Order: sequence, then C-alpha cells, then structure tokens
Amino acid sequence: MKFKETETVELKTSTSELKEAVISISAILNKHGKGKLYFGVNDHGLVIGQSIGKNTLRDVTEAISAHIEPKLFPRVTARTFQKKPCILVEFEGSDSPYFAYGRAYMRVADENRQLSVKEIEKLLINRNDYRSKWEAEISGTGIKEASVPAIRRFVKRANDAGRMNSRYDNAKNVLNKLGLIKGNKLFNAARVLFSSHNEVEVQAAIFAGTEKITFLDIQNFRGNLFDLIGKSESYCREHINWRADLSGSRRVEIPEIPVRAIREAIVNSLCHRDFVNPKGNEVAIFKDRIEIYNPGRFPEDHTPQEFITGKERSILRNPLVANVFFMASDIERWGSGLKRIHEACQEAKVKVTFENLKTGFLVTFYRPEIGIREIKKIGGLGEGVSEGVSEGVNLLLVYIRKNPGQRAPHISQALKVPQKTLERWLRKLKEERKIKYKGSAKTGGYWELRK
Repeated sequence: MKFKETETVELKTSTSELKEAVISISAILNKHGKGKLYFGVNDHGLVIGQSIGKNTLRDVTEAISAHIEPKLFPRVTARTFQKKPCILVEFEGSDSPYFAYGRAYMRVADENRQLSVKEIEKLLINRNDYRSKWEAEISGTGIKEASVPAIRRFVKRANDAGRMNSRYDNAKNVLNKLGLIKGNKLFNAARVLFSSHNEVEVQAAIFAGTEKITFLDIQNFRGNLFDLIGKSESYCREHINWRADLSGSRRVEIPEIPVRAIREAIVNSLCHRDFVNPKGNEVAIFKDRIEIYNPGRFPEDHTPQEFITGKERSILRNPLVANVFFMASDIERWGSGLKRIHEACQEAKVKVTFENLKTGFLVTFYRPEIGIREIKKIGGLGEGVSEGVSEGVNLLLVYIRKNPGQRAPHISQALKVPQKTLERWLRKLKEERKIKYKGSAKTGGYWELRK
C-alpha cells in the first residue's frame, strides 16, 4: 500500500505530533467533511511504525474529542502496514466549521490554513443549510447489494397508496425512477433505504427504573430503514402496557401510549437523522417514559412548536429518503409528523415532549402510572380466579391473561413489584398449573396461561 498526503489524507510519524494531527483533522473536515489520518507513516509515505501501548488508542480518541468543536466521534484503530504497527484515524462530520484549539482551519493541498472571520461566517451559512448532501452522494455499494424483496414491498405499498403508477420490473429501473442510482452504484440514500449493507443502527433497551443504570433488556437492530422501522415499532408494542375495553360488543385492546404516535416518532427519527454521525438512533423504555432519540439536530432558528401548530413549512434534511417514505405512506405530509404525534397523544391524554438537544432530537412519551390499583380496575380482579388465591397472585394471573408472552422482568416492571415477590407469585401459579413457562433461560423464556 502506498501512502501520500492529500486534501483528505494526513500522515504523522507518531503520536508526538498529536496536536498537529488534531488541527489537520479539523482542517480536512472543514474542506471535505471526511478523511483519514495515519500515525506511524512519515510525510514522504514511508512506514516507520508507531508504538502502541495499553492506552494509546484511548489517548488519541480523547485528544480529538477534547480539542475539536463541535464534538467528533472518530474511529481509531490499530493497523499493521508492511509488518509495522500503525494507527488509523477515520473521521466524518457535517457540522463545519470545526475548531481545533479554538481556531478554524481549512485544508489546502496538504497544508492547513487558518481561516479568516469572513471565511468562518461563510461556513456557518452553509451549515445552516439543513439539507444533507450525503444522501445524494454515490456510495460504494452496487446494485446487486440492494434487496429485491424490500424494493418489491416498497413498490406494492406505493401503488396501494396511489403514489406510484408503475409495477415492479427490476431493481435498477425502480431505483432509476426514484433518482437513487447512477450507473450500477447506489446513492447513499438508496443504500440505507434498500440495502442491509449499511452502518445505520437502532439501539433499543428497557431499563429497570427511571435512569440508564440497570438494563432489563438491550437489542441492537440493523438492516435497511424499512426493517428498522418495523423492528423498533414491534419492540415498543411488545413492551408497553395494554388494557382491554369490554364496554362495547367487541373487546378492544388499548395501548398506554398511542401506537401510531410511537410509529410516527420512529419514522421521523430515521427520516431526519444525520447519517454522517456514527451514533445510532435510540429507543429507550423506562419505568415512567419512552424516549426516541435521533442523532440529527433540529433546523437552526426553529422550534418544535412551530411545526406542531402548523405555522412552519417542512424542512427536510434528507429529501430523497423522505420522498421514498412518503410514497410508501410511512409519512403522510411533509412537515406534519410532530403535529400528528402531538394530536394523537392529546387525544389519548398522554404527555409528550419534544427536545432539541446539542447532539440531536428527543421525543419523550410519559407512561401513565399503572400499579396494582390500576391493574385491579383494568383486569376485573377475581375474574375466573379461585377465591383462595392471594390478591397479589390474582392480579398476576389477570395481568398474564391480558398480556401473554411477557418475560418476568417486564411483568415486574409493569406491576411495580420486586422481582423476588413476583417469582413467588409465578411459582404458586405454576404449581397450580394455571400458567406455563415457554422457551429457555438461554433464548429468553416467557409466561402464558395454560389452555
């Protein structure tokens, strides 16, 4: 492998030049938005090697995080070139201007030039252009990596919604009509929409309390954007509380938080995320709330309230992705997502908040208090249950009847009872052959009623 310094590649003999390396990273980001830096290769391209100790990689990462603003999340790895140890730093960012040690630089050829005030102002104006250029760039993924089943499903949904008037013939033609391909290479938007060979991830987790301390469950979902929407929505459906309304002629299952609002928040979080940011989307289920986080800042000089009231028009970060979601009817009208979430929660009397964070955007649904008293009201205590069974065991049996297929930690969280107490109740019902355990400890077992 030959090494040469360019506008996107920087070579450093060792980490003794760490300060200069940080400046080079910021300069490359301000010019190109991404690049690579090697420690252990001199500026003539000769591999001389780099001593790598126990904390070397961490020290490099911390130096970049501490001295570049806005914050950067580089990938720092140990590599071997010509049988010599080196360090590779890979970085991307779309929040220019980036400042290193309080100053802004621009890459010119293989040099780093400090920017003037006017040049910094120009970069700020460009940054305030909310629209991402990333999605329209050609990826390294070929047409063969696109999922034909995913494209077929999209075409069917788009036709069913009346937003497309052509049937599936082949993947290339469909992507061509959508403006998502050049030659045989997918645009970045097509790669995340229809290929599983991408870096987009949703981390989903359940916490025992109201803070990110004790996990009851954690999952990392990967796949194309349509897969991620389905997996994230199913995860929320499975781990929220439901009640049965028996007042009418038919039994109606009602979720504690409107599912359509949860789905809307998930779709919005993926549609408007910053795909250059390696941090993934998050779905966090707490005892008192559900948080859906998107690593993409809200449009500059705007507030969520402007979109909830309908006073502001749609501002799209990823218009190509948004257009495909619209055609598949995953979004109804551009710019109306927050309003629909707000109205659905208002109708269900569920509190919802929207927060514009420094690192992204957060939607929080607050869960109603459902404890033992509420379970009594919902379940109809004693309904088909022997009078000799204790009140707590009665409540547990009613809960399992209303919510089959849940694991013990989730039941403990919903009923707000200690795990050990719940285990005693489960053991009693199992001995009375009223419930049964399916699955295994390895795969994750769950409880349901015996027929």
